[in-house]
Amino acid sequence: MKKKPKFIILDVDGVMTSGKFLYNSYGKVFKEFGPHDHDGLKIIKKFFKFLFITADKNGYSISKKRIVDHMNFNLKIVKEGERYNYLSDNFGLKNIIYFGDGIYDSKILKNCAFGIAPLNATNSAKKSADYITKKNSGDGAVLDGCMKILNKYKIKFKI
Repeated sequence: MKKKPKFIILDVDGVMTSGKFLYNSYGKVFKEFGPHDHDGLKIIKKFFKFLFITADKNGYSISKKRIVDHMNFNLKIVKEGERYNYLSDNFGLKNIIYFGDGIYDSKILKNCAFGIAPLNATNSAKKSADYITKKNSGDGAVLDGCMKILNKYKIKFKI
């Protein structure tokens, strides 16, 4: 078994959310987060350092409300095209377990210590991931991924 990475980094939109943005005439008003993913994160958070990333400046306040204010995790805006270099330079890809769903996540998923893609991720993300969850994004994919991480790294936990 390889050494356990230090960090878990999650793309918010399309991993924590269903990936759908709901607009009205005033702009983006809702993102759909699933109910079970936070359970997995609560179980695993004492074993890793976490960072959530988003490129969605227009929906940042919505993501912040869920990720920072409600779940107490860190959230940073990182543009899609800058993610690979940002993560490589600041964390070292082999120190990262990464959850991603899109074409910009593919290179990260392929080169990180352990890459996880939701069932409904893009084909390029799924081809690059080490594990594809049994659930869609925003519907338990992160919980599924957390359980896989605990099993892969033989981490004992109690609920």
